[in-house]
Amino acid sequence: MTRPSARLRRLPATIALSVLLLAAVAVCAVAGGLIAPHALDQDIYTGTVGAGVDGHLLGTDKLGRDILQLSLAGARSALAGPLLVAAGSMLVGVLLGTVAGYRGGLLDQLVGRYADLVLALPAVLLAIVVAGLLGGGYWITVAVLVVLFSPSDVRLVRAAVIEQASRPYIESARVLGVRPARIMFRHLTPNIVPVVVANLLLNVAFALVALSSLSYLGLGVPPGAPDWGRQLADGRELLGDNPLAAIVPGLLIIATATAVNLLGDGVSEALDRKVAAR
Repeated sequence: MTRPSARLRRLPATIALSVLLLAAVAVCAVAGGLIAPHALDQDIYTGTVGAGVDGHLLGTDKLGRDILQLSLAGARSALAGPLLVAAGSMLVGVLLGTVAGYRGGLLDQLVGRYADLVLALPAVLLAIVVAGLLGGGYWITVAVLVVLFSPSDVRLVRAAVIEQASRPYIESARVLGVRPARIMFRHLTPNIVPVVVANLLLNVAFALVALSSLSYLGLGVPPGAPDWGRQLADGRELLGDNPLAAIVPGLLIIATATAVNLLGDGVSEALDRKVAAR
């Protein structure tokens, strides 16, 4: 059996680095309370200090909170929310897109109009309005983004299903009298996995940027919570005293989103080869 370390060494450098970075973010998200137990500890007497001062490697923010610990603790909201947005929107996309693409007719038209309507809406503006009307909140923002992200997934899955539905293996299943539900979710769905996985990971990156943007605007996470977008908003006032307060969370958002995209490309190519071989 090939060891995981040997498989990792055979990966392209960009994919290997992406895996390592995302693994580190995942560890921080799961064990943030152990890794950064003093992330929210405030010291208003210390206030803002630069990198390396008083034992603070990356300095502190205006409340005297350590930037390094705050950034490590912020990995939780940076990973949990985007994963839920991507998984929820893809679940809607697979269900509606598969049924619409295979069945066609009136159902296909209704699903298509739903996708057209939601895609015509300004996503970020609508998220701001809905979150404001419902009193904000991180999970309300996540739920809104699930709805707003789903139309692209519906269209993508529908197109992939239509392309597969004319293949001989589907025609054979129909001739044999296999039930439509079994054809859709037992035969069709496994063959569109590369498309689903690639778009799922792409949505994680988009959701990370969207949630960080909303946090930057004051929506989503509550004030003072460890979150990269919120840190970026707070750090813009400290560019003269401690620029790392804004630079570090900004770089983390960019690096994590890029790593997810690169990993998505690699996984999609690997799954394409596996499906083609099968």
